Amino acid sequence: MSIESDLQARTRIAGQAPFILGALGLSLLLLSQITTQTEWIADADSLAAQPRFWPGVALALMVGGFALHLLRMRRRRPDRLDWVEVRRWLEPLEYVLWFMAFVYLVPIVGFLPMSILFGCALVWRLGYRGAGYYWTAILFAVGMVTLFKGLLGVKIPGASLYEVLPGALRSFFILYL
Repeated sequence: MSIESDLQARTRIAGQAPFILGALGLSLLLLSQITTQTEWIADADSLAAQPRFWPGVALALMVGGFALHLLRMRRRRPDRLDWVEVRRWLEPLEYVLWFMAFVYLVPIVGFLPMSILFGCALVWRLGYRGAGYYWTAILFAVGMVTLFKGLLGVKIPGASLYEVLPGALRSFFILYL
């Protein structure tokens, strides 16, 4: 065993190739768009005062750094473990989709009913099946609606579902639920 192998850092390499390839691709895309997203001022005091200069330097360094890292990698092709790691990175996007569905459905169903449905659906999705978990989700949803609409006065548009209710009840639902 050599001293060099003892001094070499042991790091996880799963997911490294897709990460570097993705970061290099994103950096190249951003660098290719710099002329459309920034300006070049003809009468600027110096090159460093140009609005395009420092973002260009940063993006060029990113492209160079990721390209050098890709060249220095011992293994260049992604293998099965890389894609397992990429899948782990993408798993949290499920909750982004849950939240986007919530935001889309609040103007249709209403803030309180959607909060209750959303809370119970997430409790079910996470694998909790006891009635106590669902009651906790319902109480949390009611508490959030009370906090946001009642105490903080956040203006959330009334749901289109509330339009079918009689006058006074509709006004109450729009204002408080």
